[in-house]
Amino acid sequence: MEQKKGFHVAVLGATGAVGQQMLDTLEKKNFPIEKLTLLSSARSAGKKVIFKGDELTVQEATPDSFADVDIALFSAGGSVSKEMAAHAVSHGAVVVDNTSAFRMDEEVPLVVPEVNENDLHNHKGIIANPNCSTIQMVVALEPIREKYGLNKVIVSTYQAVSGSGAAAVEELHEQTKAIINGESFEPAILPVKGDKKHYQIAFNAIPQIDKFTENGFTFEEMKMINETKKIMHLPELQVAATCVRLPVATGHSESIYFEVNEEGVSSQHIKELLQDAQGVILQDDPDNQIYPMPADCVGKSDVFVGRIRKDLDQPKGFHMWVVSDNLLKGAAWNSVQIAESLIKLGLVK
Repeated sequence: MEQKKGFHVAVLGATGAVGQQMLDTLEKKNFPIEKLTLLSSARSAGKKVIFKGDELTVQEATPDSFADVDIALFSAGGSVSKEMAAHAVSHGAVVVDNTSAFRMDEEVPLVVPEVNENDLHNHKGIIANPNCSTIQMVVALEPIREKYGLNKVIVSTYQAVSGSGAAAVEELHEQTKAIINGESFEPAILPVKGDKKHYQIAFNAIPQIDKFTENGFTFEEMKMINETKKIMHLPELQVAATCVRLPVATGHSESIYFEVNEEGVSSQHIKELLQDAQGVILQDDPDNQIYPMPADCVGKSDVFVGRIRKDLDQPKGFHMWVVSDNLLKGAAWNSVQIAESLIKLGLVK
């Protein structure tokens, strides 16, 4: 398949937080773009966006917006993706969708390039970008799974409020100021805007991300459980998750317990493996208090890993601490990486 020098790329949801990060990432990574089309809802249409020094006008997304588009990056909400993806594919575009709309669809590859890039060969026009908290976890776990096998994963997350959107970050800032100044405030967004109750996030930790399911886990927790099994092609993997929102603007943190299949693996073996792993930065020097923190990961596209240690009771068990920018690797960068992989593998027209 003959490759073009540049591609016609469309970004749906171009004015949102992730859409803006996608545009920044496309620019920073010098993605081969011949033409860029910016799309949004009618409400945001007409806004101006600067890309590589040029002012572009955001257009309202319609079924015909995807004519001649090669790659369409979607980040405008699940209902919009379900409405527009088929139209984009019918025009010949490959859709990289950043919502939960298609993640568990058996016909749609769910891809983290460091983990399962080859699944892209099976795409039928739509590729799903996993949940942000899942992405950073599987990037850290995949080299371990590949070398030593993986039997069990128990993860507790410490997630940033930007995962709930720009308005949630604003709420965090306003609540923080109000508490410091002794003023009253009324929580309106977190943990879930559409749920019955809202709680303060400033100086607090909320053990709910997304609504609860019948089994007592939240949808966010079930996403991590089900997506991890799908991405790693390990339906039998034991996975449990507890997802917590913290008063951090950007950068998700995770405490991960995992069990390998092989005997005799040491924490040093795991560190050496991750030292050279694609997309991973090892920050693990307890003597000098070096470990990953969300404040240091903002604006960086890697996954940071530290605090690797062997469990004291389970010989095949280990603990580690994983941090990443949820808007970058957790969303925009992973989507652009998928697009890069499509080009590399010759899977774009």
